[in-house]
Amino acid sequence: MLKRVALMSKRMALALPFLLAAVLPASAAVKASDVIGRAIDGFVRPAYASLDEHAGGLTMAMHQLCEAPSGQNLEAARAAFSGTVEAWSVAEIIAFGPIKENNRLERMLYWPDRKSIGLRQVQATLASKDPSAADPAQLAQKSVAMQGLGALEYVLYGDGAETLAGKDDPYRCAYGAAVAGNIEAMAGEVRDGWQKPDGFASLWANPGPKNPLYRDGNEAVTELVGVFINELDMIRDVRLKGFLGAKPDADKPKQAIYWRSQNTTASLAANLSGIDQLFQVSRLGDALPADAQWMAESIHIQLSNGVTTAKSVAGPIDKALADPALRDKLEHFALITSSLSTLIGTRLTAEFGLTAGFSSLDGD
Repeated sequence: MLKRVALMSKRMALALPFLLAAVLPASAAVKASDVIGRAIDGFVRPAYASLDEHAGGLTMAMHQLCEAPSGQNLEAARAAFSGTVEAWSVAEIIAFGPIKENNRLERMLYWPDRKSIGLRQVQATLASKDPSAADPAQLAQKSVAMQGLGALEYVLYGDGAETLAGKDDPYRCAYGAAVAGNIEAMAGEVRDGWQKPDGFASLWANPGPKNPLYRDGNEAVTELVGVFINELDMIRDVRLKGFLGAKPDADKPKQAIYWRSQNTTASLAANLSGIDQLFQVSRLGDALPADAQWMAESIHIQLSNGVTTAKSVAGPIDKALADPALRDKLEHFALITSSLSTLIGTRLTAEFGLTAGFSSLDGD
């Protein structure tokens, strides 16, 4: 299981010989606290609020399906699931702060599940019809693999999912509704956590010598830059290359995230879209020297191209991999993320005095 750390500054080998404001003339100084404040207000809070809204709609759709099973309500629940996946894929790039508390990150999405441990737990629950798993409160205390998006995807799209359109297997729908309720509860908790006046957002936006997490502006901005670098690595090296082999005969379509619901590339696109939104609203690029301002626009263009490329690969991922033209697009997507990793992880960090080459994927 990929472990993402809460404090990037503790995992990075950084040399921070400057204050962020020093990279521009005093008249145009960029304050670290302003950059972080814009990131929180312009991206983090809206992203998790959107997730909470989508999760609420998903819970309602699941309850409607359970109360009136039909093909139409099943499709509505599946559409609500896809919308929630997209909202989560935007928000999940902020993998620290409230989402890290109480194992919410793993509970929201247990992935990768290379040994199918989580899958077997969900299948066993459906087979045994454990009544406690159909109660959101009790479900929240069970295995992380049983209570998040991966579990609900199997309920809605896995073997036997067609029974949801009828009345033959009410337990499956009840369990799915409990999972949806659990997802909604976590989304609400994270949204509220970011809104607390004296919570994590305040610590991140107000670094100082008495701050237990961020002693100065450099550490606060390091956390932000770490989002871009580490999430690009995760998208390319873990999610994409987890199913896209070096050659077609090495492809593993069933290792792709959300392959059952055909949300693989939509999720990858939303990940990059989240990175782009965060980079734009934080205006981190404003802190670049005049002769390096081109980097900000280049980063935005490449992120936009990556989103467009991922979205152009629609449908089942196994069929996309079998189509040479679509497979080429996935390889192009990998190249875009590699180019972005170099641009942000090497060139931009050099301008900011950060030591390049760090990653939360190093070590455990």
